[in-house]
Amino acid sequence: MPSYHVTTFGCQMNVHDSERMSGMLESLGYEESASREGADVILFNTCSIRESADNRFISHLGEAKRLKAENPGRVVGVGGCWAQSVKDEVFQRFPFVDVAFGPGQIHKLAEFLNSDSLSAQGYFEFEDFSASLPTRRVREFQGWLQVSQGCNCNCSYCIVPSTRGREVSRDPGELVAEAEALAADGVREITLLGQNVNSYGRDLPKSSRIGFAELLARVDAIGGIERIRYTSPHPKDMKEDVIRAHAELPAVCEHIHLPLQSGSSAVLKRMRRTYDRQRYLDRVALIRELVPDCAITTDIIVGFPGESEADFEQTLEVVDEVGYDSAFTFVFSPRRETEAAEFGEQVPHPVKVERMERLVALVQARAAERAQRFVGREMEVLVEGTSRTDETRLRGRARHNKAVNFAGTARPGEFVTVEIESATSQTLMGSEKLLSRVG
Repeated sequence: MPSYHVTTFGCQMNVHDSERMSGMLESLGYEESASREGADVILFNTCSIRESADNRFISHLGEAKRLKAENPGRVVGVGGCWAQSVKDEVFQRFPFVDVAFGPGQIHKLAEFLNSDSLSAQGYFEFEDFSASLPTRRVREFQGWLQVSQGCNCNCSYCIVPSTRGREVSRDPGELVAEAEALAADGVREITLLGQNVNSYGRDLPKSSRIGFAELLARVDAIGGIERIRYTSPHPKDMKEDVIRAHAELPAVCEHIHLPLQSGSSAVLKRMRRTYDRQRYLDRVALIRELVPDCAITTDIIVGFPGESEADFEQTLEVVDEVGYDSAFTFVFSPRRETEAAEFGEQVPHPVKVERMERLVALVQARAAERAQRFVGREMEVLVEGTSRTDETRLRGRARHNKAVNFAGTARPGEFVTVEIESATSQTLMGSEKLLSRVG
């Protein structure tokens, strides 16, 4: 059988897209190869959100060039946001690439592989959802449900609107049917995906239009779905009905990812985030009121153009006040074709690094403090596999999206009760309680 190997960079949407690539290829008779060296088709699913993702991908592409030279019959394909963003130059810069395609053109990969064309092909039009493609899930008991694609926001630093297009919502009936099929196939935890899930439904016809909170309720009603997560929301659209869903719907987990980006209203304005510091903190206060035990995580950009020391101190103040359970922190890097790439007042790199060190130290300290609330509690954990640091222990995830390493004998896909004995900023540790398994 011909074989393939996929390397994925970037967000959870890309992980889901890679599962579609794998499922489509296996439906065509390909089998997965554990390495690029053994693959007839080498694929990269790329990200272009940050410069570091570009650089990592390009370094991997060098290996593909060598393997292609050793066996010219190999197919090298590049998909995803990076391919979309450099669509006019990808074959000029990397002539050994055979096929390139944007996020909305995954199905064209099959068309290329089944064609007799000997010339390189690029597919970059924005088309309908590729939800009908077969999917090869990484874990049988966890699945993705893409509720929308694209983004209508105009953040000055973000390239996503130009790589994934304008926002389009999927029909709710189609989504419920797909979720039911996932449940019937053994999925117990489902993650709803979109660039801005909170704005789901606004573009739908009146006859089928529902909001995101109602979509959560419909998925929650499906038998077999025991956990619901979603990413990513936008603070400007985080409404009370969605927050209440975390308190009222049994399957919706006690975790909200609420990107901050900056604690300075002046910087947020330059970012075009359409909310200010106080509005963000008001959302946090409502979450704490309605879902007191909710874990809150975030994204923060350090060193945005024009960020003063006073601006950065305001970010530290918000981090200290909120007390995030974890945070993804990034040093600003300009992206092609974005407004922020042309801004003056670029922050010197050494200043960015020094600020990042201070931010990470505070995030971890507050996360460690927050994690102590779990010590001594019994928590439901969905087992994912063996611990990455100790093969004698198991690894799973609590409803709060906290990683849990524990002593036990359960199998992946089982829910167990774990008594938490200690906690760090990132991980909970404990032991499985006897006779605690479900499923």
